[in-house]
Amino acid sequence: MKILLLNQCFHPDHVATAQHLTDLAHELVKRGHQVTVVASSRGYDNPEIRYPTREKWQGIDIRRIWTPGLGKKSKWRRLVDFATFWGNAKRILFFLPRHDVTVCLTSPPLISTLGTVVAKVKGGAVVPWVMDLNPDEAVAAGWFKADSWFVRIMTWIQNWSFQRASRIIALDRFMANRLKAKGVREEVIHTDAPWSHDHAIKYDAAAREAFRAEHGLTGKFVVMYSGNHSPCHPLDAVLAAADDLRTDDRIHFLFVGGGSEFQKVQAYARERTLPNITCLPYQPMEKLSGSLSAADLHLVVMGDPFVGIVHPCKIYNILTLGIPFLFIGPGASHGGDLVQRLNDPAQARFARNGDAAGIATQIHDAMVLGPRPLSESSKALAAEFSQSVLCPRLADVIEQAAKRG
Repeated sequence: MKILLLNQCFHPDHVATAQHLTDLAHELVKRGHQVTVVASSRGYDNPEIRYPTREKWQGIDIRRIWTPGLGKKSKWRRLVDFATFWGNAKRILFFLPRHDVTVCLTSPPLISTLGTVVAKVKGGAVVPWVMDLNPDEAVAAGWFKADSWFVRIMTWIQNWSFQRASRIIALDRFMANRLKAKGVREEVIHTDAPWSHDHAIKYDAAAREAFRAEHGLTGKFVVMYSGNHSPCHPLDAVLAAADDLRTDDRIHFLFVGGGSEFQKVQAYARERTLPNITCLPYQPMEKLSGSLSAADLHLVVMGDPFVGIVHPCKIYNILTLGIPFLFIGPGASHGGDLVQRLNDPAQARFARNGDAAGIATQIHDAMVLGPRPLSESSKALAAEFSQSVLCPRLADVIEQAAKRG
């Protein structure tokens, strides 16, 4: 079976969608399928990184698209990069042979529409894997008004492609409900979260201590936010909590990753001269176990308007490591669901967006409580979201969609 994977990011990029798509590609190759990937030739978070335009890697045929790499400093830069990717992807896709199924992620926005158009011309099934919803995300972020002509057109285009999909992968029940509200038939929607990277990430006590020593964190209670820093994950209240806790030299905040809001975090720490904040770039996969294991409490943040639009993917690696986390966001959300399922303050805590005092209290209480043995419910929940469970199940859905055409 010939399978095409379409997304802005792929191996060796380190962002979450690249890692999950790489895992899926490996699973499909292992099953004997011919896999082609179309992705960008530039790094997602650092456009100065360039990848080969054509590569055969571990049985996967990779075609990479040139973009100007203007970055994320402004909306117009993003739009130009997205438009260039779209235009060059169109040229590549129409010259590729027919594929039995095209799996489209959602970066850049509406790329599933291009996959749908090509499949309509050449034949084959289309399976959008919805990592985020646009233009819904742009509206929730306040970049566009919901009733603007631009959003109405983009929404119509998005819905046109979704309603022609053989299957659609939603990441949680809230996203599935949004898709149903757009007119997608319930039987077309398959709901499964993206998996943990438990094949590569394990709790590593030695690497934890080495990482903490390297960054001057030995003996500290480390509160970590690791991953994409974006408006979807508002950190203002977390930063205010760090300011409130600045005099408690036992607690240290560690922000790891990148994204459009990463510089905002750095600027806040610099302007307030906060000695309890450290910022580090994304860590490579081979160092990720040590980096994530270095935390005593992980932060998972979801902005209220973004429920069902984006998904807290980082939570699954945290569950795998068995490190307690504090979910900051609305109770009616996927993160809220997981906190309720665990029902154990030693493993999962909850605070609302904007409540800096509440966040500071939860962090202080977690430090006082200290580490506790991992409960059986925590172990079971981590296993539920493992790669060995979810990745093969997604491959099954893709194979079934191809057979149905």
